[in-house]
Parts: sequence; structure tokens; C-alpha cells
Amino acid sequence: MNWIKTNRITKILFSNYIWEIPNKSKKVYLTFDDGPIPVVTEWVLDTLKNKKENIKATFFCIGDNIKKHPEIFKRIINEGHSIGNHTFNHLKGWETNTNVYLENFNLCEDEIQKNSGKNTNLFRPPYGKIKLSQSRLLRKKGYKIIMWDIITFDFDTKTTPEKCFSNVNDNVASGSIIVFHDSIKAEQNLRYALPKAIKQLKEKGFEFDVIS
Repeated sequence: MNWIKTNRITKILFSNYIWEIPNKSKKVYLTFDDGPIPVVTEWVLDTLKNKKENIKATFFCIGDNIKKHPEIFKRIINEGHSIGNHTFNHLKGWETNTNVYLENFNLCEDEIQKNSGKNTNLFRPPYGKIKLSQSRLLRKKGYKIIMWDIITFDFDTKTTPEKCFSNVNDNVASGSIIVFHDSIKAEQNLRYALPKAIKQLKEKGFEFDVIS
């Protein structure tokens, strides 16, 4: 999926997935994929916690990163953010056997449970690529498949920081689910675009909420 704003036809064809959360309150949903990562995730948390901002977001975490950096994962939870499963090893569903994919999902679920004392009902497939068989089994387990309305492309080294910001600013609407990445690869774009996006969205009257 290479488009910045997910088109209406895709949302209709894959209506079992959550692409946006329509509301009349001008709420939008910041989400962060691929953490927790030292320095990067911590900077994101500092930015969201800033007294001027105090924003809550949703973090889709990789199980292996939770295992390596449990203290950062616990900070995400302790600061009131929502968490979701992003597989243990960032697997691409289209290229992975369904049983293997589910086992990897369960490994991440175990890390979330072990380090938070609770389960999540949110899942975002890495790369946005998931087989119907995988999706069906996860939804049967009670998970919501969370996709996005806007992807910033902060992870793409060909995307400038300015473009990353405009991807959000030019496409946002009430109910938008916006994807950033708290990863080393995305860090340069993220550090520029996230504060500017937050400032601009607030000036436009948007509020921020978590996905639950």
C-alpha cells in the first residue's frame, strides 16, 4: 500500500479492518509502530508528555523489542498510552505461513502479558500486509485489526522531513488514524514532523485520543 491517505474503495473492500474512527469531536489518533527503541521511543514519550501537549497515543510494539527494552515498554503503559501487538519479529503476513504467523503473534502477546499484566485487543500487521486466513483467526481471538487513514512515510529515506509533515497536514480529517514509527530508520523525519504535526493539528482544532 503506497498511498499516503487510504482510499475509500480499500476501506470498503476490507471493512473488517479499522482504517479510521469517525467522530464528531474532531478527534484523531496518533499511532507509533516498531518500538520500543531506546532514545527514539523515549523522545516520542517526552514529546507527548510535554506539559504543553500531554497527548495520549497508541503504540504497536514488536515483541522482540519489548523483550529487549521492557523498561521503555512499561513507561509507555505507565504514561497512559494504549498498546497493540505488531508481531514478535515484524513479519510480513503475505510471505509467512499462517501457523508461523500466529505463533509469532502469540510470542508478542506473551511479552505484552508478561510486562504489563494484561492483554491488548489491538493488532496492526507489519507493512499492512496480512492474509485473510491470518486476519480471520486473529479476529476470532477478539482482536481488532488496526490499519490507518494516513501513513507519514517517515521510515522512507526518500521522504523528506517536510514531506513527512505535509503528508499529515494535507490529509488529516476527524477520525484519522495516523502512522508514525518510533524506529531508528524513521528518527530524522519523526523528530521534525511529529512536533510540527501536533502543533498544526491543535491549531486546526483537533484533539488526540487512544485506540481501544
